[in-house]
Amino acid sequence: MTDRTGEGIPRRILLEANIERPDIVAIVAQVVDACANRGIAVRMLADTSENVATGTGVESVADTPHAADGCELVLVLGGDGTFLRACQYANAADVPVLGVNLGHIGFLAESEISSLHGVVEQIADRDYRVVERMTVEATVIHGDTVLGHDWALNEVSIEKVSRQGVLEASVEIDGRPVSDYGCDGMLVSTPTGSTAYAFSAGGPIVWPELDAILVVPNNAHALFARPMVVAPSSRVAVETGTRSGPAVVVLDGRRLVHAPAGSRVEVVRGRRPVKWVRLDESPFTDRLVTKFELPVTGWRGRSAVRPLP
Repeated sequence: MTDRTGEGIPRRILLEANIERPDIVAIVAQVVDACANRGIAVRMLADTSENVATGTGVESVADTPHAADGCELVLVLGGDGTFLRACQYANAADVPVLGVNLGHIGFLAESEISSLHGVVEQIADRDYRVVERMTVEATVIHGDTVLGHDWALNEVSIEKVSRQGVLEASVEIDGRPVSDYGCDGMLVSTPTGSTAYAFSAGGPIVWPELDAILVVPNNAHALFARPMVVAPSSRVAVETGTRSGPAVVVLDGRRLVHAPAGSRVEVVRGRRPVKWVRLDESPFTDRLVTKFELPVTGWRGRSAVRPLP
């Protein structure tokens, strides 16, 4: 799994940390010192370094899409929210992102805080591999006007602004109508996002190695309200009704595009996937069981299966 590419080039990582954690200063200091001992420079966003910098020569940069330019990877200390924020910088620089969980579930993290020292050692030794995770892109249109265009790793959520009534949503796949819904919202998700908001809304869990787009009605008042899994090449469109009031398009729970009544949201596969650091060869099944604490105590495995006579 070791990748020795890039040897001889000055090494630098962008460190993104959840500054709301009370113990984050000590944790960041550990990472900075460990990286310095292995010849790796650490860069932080200005708002992060102002809160946790320890005077150890950390490079401070402005919070712009180019924050990770020139870095080997983005190291995230936090939960899934911090990870999703960090993905914006990693994706813009086309570098991989590696999460260390400081939150509760931390489904997107590759490691836990208890293994932080080993994580730094693997970074220093380039003992990791990089896989790609599919993204989606959304374009919000009202009439002839494009109101916004952005991408998401997890999901695009079309939601009603007012808590009264329902969102009138018409779903179209590849230019053909599918169904009308009265609902709280519509989710268009990636396989990575299938364990996030889409899962809470009743969508299926999709293994991340599979490229697909999920369409999940959120609390739909309709006879046909099942989630759909469509081809990664499909174009999913959601049109909001003119009588259901304004909506908002939320990307990864962080970035918003306001959509007046009668808007159209078109979602397609993203042009650039997120590069994702893997530290071991453990399958997604193990992550699923661990993070959701699934009961598997009765499992005996293939070795316990008796051969047929």
